[in-house]
Amino acid sequence: MNMNDMPDLAMTPNTTTTRHQRVDGRTSDLVNQAIASIPTLGLQRAAEFLATMNVPAEVAVRALVYPARRRAH
Repeated sequence: MNMNDMPDLAMTPNTTTTRHQRVDGRTSDLVNQAIASIPTLGLQRAAEFLATMNVPAEVAVRALVYPARRRAH
């Protein structure tokens, strides 16, 4: 199964999952830093960084594991 074949839960009817509008540039900057660090530090360390910086887990997973679901700037 390709990750693009997975349904986008935010767009599936009858779910309680909603997308949240980014309210600050801080989260965006942190996610970008984590993504940039993956080639040198690895996915685990990037995820740990985001957790330490209090980035919501659902945001971190979407950004690190599902790049097609990242938001445009």
